[in-house]
Amino acid sequence: MASGLEVRVPYADHRIVQYVFNTPWEYKNHDGVVKGLLRDAAKDWLPEDVLARKKSPYPKTHNPAYELIVKQRLAAVLSDSDEPIHQLIDKAAAAQLLGEKSDYGKPWFGQLMAGPQLMAYLLQINFWLKKYEIVIKL
Repeated sequence: MASGLEVRVPYADHRIVQYVFNTPWEYKNHDGVVKGLLRDAAKDWLPEDVLARKKSPYPKTHNPAYELIVKQRLAAVLSDSDEPIHQLIDKAAAAQLLGEKSDYGKPWFGQLMAGPQLMAYLLQINFWLKKYEIVIKL
């Protein structure tokens, strides 16, 4: 992704993004159906088997080397109190995440690599905060 851009073209219109951003969660996830609002909006055009199917994420590798690298990098971030992510996370929970045994069967928001995916997500947030010099005032 360093040299590409992943977008969902029909959803790139800023008016749609603004509308959905301001839509209450109960509408987006009504009756416990993920993406319920989107499914309702498309029900006149898509067959039921497409509307009702579960989200299918891109497959992830279950490479232990990847997990080790992510753990090492997150540990380094957590040990540096100047890293901006410290303002947003529960340090004890993040430390606990580093010590957990891998559980590739427990999805995290649809991702196949629960722990490694969450660790990578925290690293990405930290990188973004630093790169764009985001100042958070809580």
